[in-house]
Amino acid sequence: MNSTLSILSSPYVSKFYPSLFPPPPPPQTLGFYHLQKPKPKPRPFNSFRLLSLSNSPNSLIPVDSQLSDADNDDEEEYEDDEDEEEDEAADEYDDMLEAIEDEAEIESVDASSSEVSNWRKESKWQRVEKLCNEVKEFGKEIIDANELASIYDFRIDKFQRLAIEAFLKGSSVVVSAPTSSGKTLIAEAAAVATVARGRRIFYTTPLKALSNQKFRDFRETFGDENVGLLTGDSAINKDAQVLIMTTEILRNMLYQSIGMVSSGSGLFHVDVIVLDEVHFLSDISRGTVWEEIIIYCPKEVQLICLSATVKNPDELSGWIREVHGETELVTSTRRPVPLTWHFSTRHSLYPLLDEKGKHINRKLSLNYLQLSASRVKSYKDGGSRRRNSRKHGSNTGFDNIGNMSEEPLSKNDISRIRRSQAMSLSIVPQVVDTLAQLKARDMLPAIWFIFNRRGCDAAVQYLEGCRLLDECEASEVELALKRFSVQNPDAVREIAVKGLLRGVAAHHAGCLPLWKSFIEELFQRGLIKVVFATETLAAGINMPARTAVISSLSRRSSSGRIPLSPNELLQMAGRAGRRGIDERGHVVMVQTTNEGAEECCKLLFAGLEPLVSQFTASYGMVLNLLAGAKITRRSNESDEMKVLKAGRTLKEARKLVEKSFGTYIGSNVMLASKEELARIQKEIEMLTSETSDDAIDRKSRKILSDGAYKEIAILQEQLREEKRLRTELRRKMETKRLNALKILLKELGNDRLPFLCLKYKDSEGVEHSVPAVYLGNADSFDGSKFKNMVSDIDSLVPTVALTESNVSAVETHKDVGPSYHVALGSDNSWYLFTEKWIKTVYRTGLPNVALALGDDLPREVMWMLIDREEKQWEKLAESELGGLWFMEGSLETWSWSLNVPVLNSLSESDEVLHMSQDYHDAVESYKDQRSKVARLKKTIARTEGFKEYKRIIDWKNFTEDKIKRLKMRSNRLSERLQEIEPSGWKEFIKISNVVHESRALDFNTQIIFPLGETAAAIRGENELWLAMVLRSRILLDLKPGQLAAVCASLVSEGIKVRAWENNNYIYEPSSAVINVINILNEQRSNLSKLQEKHGVEITCCLDSQFSGMVEAWAAGLTWKEMMMDCAMDDGDLARLLRRTIDILAQIPKLPDIDPILQSNAKTASSIMDRPPISELTG
Repeated sequence: MNSTLSILSSPYVSKFYPSLFPPPPPPQTLGFYHLQKPKPKPRPFNSFRLLSLSNSPNSLIPVDSQLSDADNDDEEEYEDDEDEEEDEAADEYDDMLEAIEDEAEIESVDASSSEVSNWRKESKWQRVEKLCNEVKEFGKEIIDANELASIYDFRIDKFQRLAIEAFLKGSSVVVSAPTSSGKTLIAEAAAVATVARGRRIFYTTPLKALSNQKFRDFRETFGDENVGLLTGDSAINKDAQVLIMTTEILRNMLYQSIGMVSSGSGLFHVDVIVLDEVHFLSDISRGTVWEEIIIYCPKEVQLICLSATVKNPDELSGWIREVHGETELVTSTRRPVPLTWHFSTRHSLYPLLDEKGKHINRKLSLNYLQLSASRVKSYKDGGSRRRNSRKHGSNTGFDNIGNMSEEPLSKNDISRIRRSQAMSLSIVPQVVDTLAQLKARDMLPAIWFIFNRRGCDAAVQYLEGCRLLDECEASEVELALKRFSVQNPDAVREIAVKGLLRGVAAHHAGCLPLWKSFIEELFQRGLIKVVFATETLAAGINMPARTAVISSLSRRSSSGRIPLSPNELLQMAGRAGRRGIDERGHVVMVQTTNEGAEECCKLLFAGLEPLVSQFTASYGMVLNLLAGAKITRRSNESDEMKVLKAGRTLKEARKLVEKSFGTYIGSNVMLASKEELARIQKEIEMLTSETSDDAIDRKSRKILSDGAYKEIAILQEQLREEKRLRTELRRKMETKRLNALKILLKELGNDRLPFLCLKYKDSEGVEHSVPAVYLGNADSFDGSKFKNMVSDIDSLVPTVALTESNVSAVETHKDVGPSYHVALGSDNSWYLFTEKWIKTVYRTGLPNVALALGDDLPREVMWMLIDREEKQWEKLAESELGGLWFMEGSLETWSWSLNVPVLNSLSESDEVLHMSQDYHDAVESYKDQRSKVARLKKTIARTEGFKEYKRIIDWKNFTEDKIKRLKMRSNRLSERLQEIEPSGWKEFIKISNVVHESRALDFNTQIIFPLGETAAAIRGENELWLAMVLRSRILLDLKPGQLAAVCASLVSEGIKVRAWENNNYIYEPSSAVINVINILNEQRSNLSKLQEKHGVEITCCLDSQFSGMVEAWAAGLTWKEMMMDCAMDDGDLARLLRRTIDILAQIPKLPDIDPILQSNAKTASSIMDRPPISELTG
């Protein structure tokens, strides 16, 4: 649990925040309002007043700043008095905030024109209708940026105007601007223009909740009859001019629009498609959908792509321009409501940044904390603060922090400072501490981001005794709650009611969608002052606040805690500041035991992350792109339809697939890498020619005298000859060694499994020594699977290329060729190697004796184990005398590997190589020759011109080292070029092989089979697996509720139970459901093996854990009965039920599905789609 959620103790609360947790107050007491200094009553917001500000000489928002993206340099800055203590700094901060608020009081300007006054009385819907009527009367040529801007009662920003003008010119538009800056206005203006022209516009969002919200918003602007909604299981007015939908729905429409299996794309009279939150393109699980839409979208349709601020919007717009058509980029970094960053500790709220907003507030720096910690330590040691200050003088004063050492603190120093601050000063705030700071500075309402559901709920419970609402507001909440309870009795979250009446609520995926919508409504009405939410709230939902609180810089994931990214931080911070209401937005970072202001600033200034491609192929993509004629062709199909369904060739499909964003980025990187590679190779050639023997000889002649040159030349020739002889002796020694090892392994392996040591260097040059137990010669084993595996490894025949440098080696080895052996390492890995890689062999080993009478011998057992392995051999090292390969062992081999001793425990006296006299003699001959070479080198070093010659040789060695580094750089670039080669097509081919082998589609003839037809039309994670299940005859005997339970097992991935509760409180499925799932599990195993064969990694979900819950809901149990002592959160169960309804709703629409199954699916869907999980639409 995050430290900010520490459980509050009553003594602490009553002592420090009596007004937050008061005894029953008299009627006139309003929470802890007395903590605030009296302020003038704020005027109600008036839209016309905001419009008039642009002409006011005293306006805080001058005309120029409203039409440009430049930052406002005239904003008030913090005053920082270095000589004040911490409490004085906090008071000063309060004064600064009050000064800003005082300056924000602007006198309203009355409207003198009755015409303007009448215009102000019109609603946006009336202005839109008026514009549409004018277009009908005077023609669509009258539509321009000014006409579209006139429907708003405020001056639009410059970036909004630029985007609208680009759209009106006929270009597609990419807009990159901060969160809450008004990007939706651009899409709305485009919708007005499109509707006025009598055409259609599609508006897509990544989330159903966001689609529902946009549906409600656009209805207010265009009227109910002109706006429709299309989600997985909701279709309202789907032929409307403005159609809101999720991105997956649009992607499937586009499949159909480019000659796919299904007909009737729905893209009739569509001029514009809006892709909201297009930065989701970087989402690992769903990003490919955005890329597919842009690739498949007809070029005559304009795209409006709305993105949060990202690092590379130019690359995004460049890619869209290349694959779709003319595209303009509009960017803005200016926020209409500026942000102020704060930092909360236990005792006070500080400005996070310095006066210029470019660096950390130095009173929050680690150096300052280090100084503060040392002063506290001195105080605890017996000296007072005042006496300590006099003793050390200015060296410990706050004014002289800059005089401290500028050396960076080590990690140990940072940890020590953090611990000392947390323990000695107790600076980590509890929720109530930070809340009191926000309340005292009038910084509510706030969205408080806590990165787990349990933390959000706990925070609400901690504050149940805190009153943030006055009596009037509390009455409004109570009335709204009663009304909601009457309309949705099962949707009320009982554990949250008490906090709600106090002005506090939680908003996360564990809540029902209806309840979350209710919370959003109350928050927007100002009846909730603090919402504790997970990071999902930052993803586009229109729920701005005055303040955003970030409780931590990291969040939990399935792989542990992961840090927030700069993009995630700014996305959450963007929720702060309500346009037209707040002069400034506030972002509060909170001190934790491991994260302080330094870490906050590091993340804040880290810079934005770029959009990256997540394009991956799927079964649906492959089938829809390649499918041609159906095997079940209808006789009444027209010739034109048959032509449309001719299907694409692999070459044509590849052109589409390789239009991905990743390919576009990769092509630019590849071009730069290839240019760099060519430059490096050219430099290598030049340097190689300068270090050749001829070049060195010419340089030596030029520098040395004739006598010195001749003397060194003669000695160098002798040295070359001696080195050649040394090389031959080394090879002879190696040959003798191989021969000796071959004989020794054969002798020692008869009655035992000897230990040995393998030695090699990896690709980085790091040397490794691996103790292992020897199994035997690879040729001696007859296991078919093992034989097939090793046959793929160079056919186990080491080859030596015939070059001038190694002819003698080949001649030497002609009688004794290396052979491959097998051993099990202490790391539980199998090793396949030649004698080249054996460092030494030991007399000791595992006895090759059966453990019991009738058991197999250990060698036979291990041969059987290696033959069972399903994994592939991987190469560790290679040489002219054979390679070294390894393969991971299994659990069965683990116990054997544990009996391989470490090298330190093996005695040198047990090494058996010295038993070969031939090898011993070869080693001595090699050592003698090596000594002769060393003596000759010393002779050369005593010659007359050696100093000058050595400079030449040193330069040559330096240059050769440089050549080596350049070659390493060249190799890395070559590998990088292979890595960045687009992988989308490779995945496409792998999936095509599975589709082909499963008889869903013959991509040679492009004939699609019934299985493929169903898979192409379905939506899901693994379309082929879903189609296999839904086409299975065993489903026909199931009742509707049982069918729903089986479908739930296909879509339950990611659904979880509360880890801290007993999951016995989950209904069990019926025996009929369990039997069907068991049969389906065999089919899943077959498909998984087929996928593994072709390298496809797409999950085949089949989990019966929650099937009983769905079956119970389909049987008619009430929501309260379902949730009674249930170990699932409301939101998780609702999500599972909605997923199940979604797939059930698809079944009646899928091709070639048995009518009985379609009827049962329709029945189950209608039974299950009831409150409180009914889809929110209005």
